[in-house]
Amino acid sequence: MSKTPKSFGRKSIQVSHTPRDLMEEKRLVDIWTAKIITLFPGAFPGVLGESLTGRALKDRLWQLETIDLRPFGIGRHRNVDDTPAGGGAGMVLRADVVGPAIEEAQKGARGKWPVVYLSPRGKPFNQAMAREWSTADGITMLCGRFEGVDERVLKEYDVQEVSLGDFVLTGGEIAAQAMIDATVRLIPGVLGNEASTEEESHSNGLLEHPQYTKPAEWKGRAIPDVLMSGHHGKIEKWRREMSEKITKERRPDMIKNHLPN
Repeated sequence: MSKTPKSFGRKSIQVSHTPRDLMEEKRLVDIWTAKIITLFPGAFPGVLGESLTGRALKDRLWQLETIDLRPFGIGRHRNVDDTPAGGGAGMVLRADVVGPAIEEAQKGARGKWPVVYLSPRGKPFNQAMAREWSTADGITMLCGRFEGVDERVLKEYDVQEVSLGDFVLTGGEIAAQAMIDATVRLIPGVLGNEASTEEESHSNGLLEHPQYTKPAEWKGRAIPDVLMSGHHGKIEKWRREMSEKITKERRPDMIKNHLPN
């Protein structure tokens, strides 16, 4: 029996933590789902609700769910953090707050479903990771705040730490949106033309070649003749050479794996 495509799935009625236009209360199972644990659920869908990812969200090619961390807080004021053990600046998200939130998020999770903590000390996010995530059944992301999260939570739930880059943000929400965007666009049907991802930067380990379009000349700058030649072999060769040249100049760390010694 053929397997039902993920883009259709079966309807499953669940309570939504953030009932906005693109994040309806009716949930579907068997389609790629991003679950976001955050103190700021209103930050989503954000830019993910626009353009191709937004259209795909409306078309049910993927779905988004936020889990508000605040209701899991301790005491009358729903405190979610406390001072670092051993002293130091800042505050740390409590294990007895984040743990129950992760358990709530993981209800309904199935198959291949990584749990990720957005952290500046994590493994750098890249295109290969986005491609791997896009083949999963879904993902749960924990958006950090303050000085981080109690280490015991990361160990208990086998949480992967992933970084957007070598810089620090005030929270993980922006990083989560960037990583989800990079992942969702790789899900079949989201871009429409799947071949468009094959020549992008990082898709083959190189940065993308320069792109041109009409007009043929602009402010004295003409489109390279080879691109106007109609000779597909020469065009492909030029694009490959330009990709290698740009990668060598801008990302010498990447070029080592693609050029002969």
